[in-house]
Amino acid sequence: MTVPSVTYSFLVGTYTDEANQGINQLDFTPSENKLEVQTIFPGIQNPSFVLATAAGDKVFSLEEIDHVQGGNIVSLSRSSQNDSLTKLSQVPSFGDHPCYLALSPDEAFLTVANYSGGSLSAYQIGGNGELAHIQTIQHEGSSVNKSRQNAPHVHSTVFSPDGKFLLAADLGTDQIYVYGFDATAKEPLSLNNTFKAQPGDGPRHLVFSSDGSEIFAVEELTAVLEIFDFKEGKLTPKQRISLIADDYEGEVGAAEVRISPDGKNIYASNRGDANSLSVFSKKDDGSYSLIQQTSCGGIMPRNFNLTADGKYLLSANQASNDIVVFERDVETGKLTQTSWKVKVNKPVYLFRLNS
Repeated sequence: MTVPSVTYSFLVGTYTDEANQGINQLDFTPSENKLEVQTIFPGIQNPSFVLATAAGDKVFSLEEIDHVQGGNIVSLSRSSQNDSLTKLSQVPSFGDHPCYLALSPDEAFLTVANYSGGSLSAYQIGGNGELAHIQTIQHEGSSVNKSRQNAPHVHSTVFSPDGKFLLAADLGTDQIYVYGFDATAKEPLSLNNTFKAQPGDGPRHLVFSSDGSEIFAVEELTAVLEIFDFKEGKLTPKQRISLIADDYEGEVGAAEVRISPDGKNIYASNRGDANSLSVFSKKDDGSYSLIQQTSCGGIMPRNFNLTADGKYLLSANQASNDIVVFERDVETGKLTQTSWKVKVNKPVYLFRLNS
């Protein structure tokens, strides 16, 4: 009996230094010992976050650049036959240093977090993939870390699975903002409530459980995984777990959080001097425990992702310019670094393609 050959594909967001760099695609075929990356859309500046529709026929990227309006959002059509991208539209991000994109569950709207601008913008997606700006919300405030929190810094915008809410993690104000989302309104976002993190936490990224009842957030500045119940638009904190050992000394910088496809494990990356991946396991009582800390296999693991079957985790290491593959034990969730590694210029985001 022959085992079917499986190829895992990811879009790779990067920082660019040359005109021939841009959006990449990674293809990983373990049975053939292949791990390859190609640039599929050069000439775009710092496409540090990129995602696609479920069908894979439309791709959305940002350009994290400095000019009058701070950055751009770009929509593209994608051919799965030859993996090529064609630009459909380009609009301003209406804030400095856009850093995060989110598609509404019905794929009719796109939101962007503007880090330096301290704002978030919403766009309607037309039938041909063109983007129309419909709303920008400016945050105000600061927090205790004067070097990192002197102003609002919106670091992510994440839709709830039912599409009723959009959560915005603001590193600068130490808050997670919960916006109601009404697709029929001229301006669909309206503030519902805010959750105040511990002073100096710096909320960065968050992810929902598949049923929308739990939220897992990483606090960048304190390197903490925080777990919340989410009900009727309200966050209720229930657990905080450090990504680092009690005796750890050095810089930290929690970056990404992901849930395994089977829902059993939570993964988080930590930059700074740690350069590690942390693995958490769900216990019988519903709480989580740290079961492993392992090297990311490089330097500055800003992002990582898992294959759809949960067999592998790929770590995008920005400062060492590589993507490293880990094998995942599907029973325990623990990671083992493999020999598979590929060079990429400043990889900072991995988006798993379904097709």
